[in-house]
Amino acid sequence: MAFKQEKIRTAVIGVGYLGKFHAQKYAHLPHSDFIAVVDIDDDSAHRTAQEYGVLAFTDYRDLFGKVDAVSIVVPTEYHYQVTKDCLEAGIHILLEKPITPTLEQADALIQIAKENKLIFQIGHLERFNATTLALKEFIDNPRFIESHRLALFNPRGTDVSVILDLMIHDIDIILSIVNAPVKEIRANGESVLTRDTDIANARILFKNNCVANVTASRISMKIQRKMRIFQKNAYISVDFLKKKLSIFRKGTRESFPGIPEITSKVHYFDRSDAIMSEIDSFLQTIITHSNPVVGGQEGREALAVALQISHLLKN
Repeated sequence: MAFKQEKIRTAVIGVGYLGKFHAQKYAHLPHSDFIAVVDIDDDSAHRTAQEYGVLAFTDYRDLFGKVDAVSIVVPTEYHYQVTKDCLEAGIHILLEKPITPTLEQADALIQIAKENKLIFQIGHLERFNATTLALKEFIDNPRFIESHRLALFNPRGTDVSVILDLMIHDIDIILSIVNAPVKEIRANGESVLTRDTDIANARILFKNNCVANVTASRISMKIQRKMRIFQKNAYISVDFLKKKLSIFRKGTRESFPGIPEITSKVHYFDRSDAIMSEIDSFLQTIITHSNPVVGGQEGREALAVALQISHLLKN
């Protein structure tokens, strides 16, 4: 289906906290003809629909035949069935992370999307952070990576562990910059406030001998989203929250006899709207028939590592 001369008919399935932001973006993007919202809570659906002058449904199947693309922003346990039905109805999908609870479900959705020649994008939002987008320019065969993603406790998102809720963001970024298979994983974690893991640390060894030390917590007293990357002749410090990228390299002069000086350059980025960028990118891939920044396969690979970490913590 070509969209170069027409707007893409869009909708949002699930207009809770995050879904409302998706609705806002679809209502304002130039390539979007925002048609409807869906939520099992009739009041929530109608309030959001009224705000943007669109249709309201409580059953996502009422969208079939009316829209070309949707964001699916429902609890993880419903990802598979809702996405499967929408793909089989010929609808392009932006699915919030994690892709599914299991690898078997992820594989099935990837295959259905492929068979139907549909865009299947996974909502790893941190990939659209301006800092992350700029990071790849400076990456050159990382040898050691350390990340910390800390958050205050919030009941929203506790339907999954901190690994699938927070750590998976950094897992996805690390997999995208290391570009090597995982060789071994070791992990520690603990449940503190919920029945599932609330704080975890994983040591991921890749087959090219790069090591990533990844920490995530949803019970911290401060918010932090940082990553440090060490590679030959360079150290990169990333602050995803403050949109700051610091590059430290060996200089050509000596600071001490036999010891090179260290040069530094700091890049600051505008506090751009990552959700707007994510959804705009999704619509552009539909228009251009190109691959999404984070497709189903990338979402599946991040899930595989996250599930392996989760399995280690349960044994």
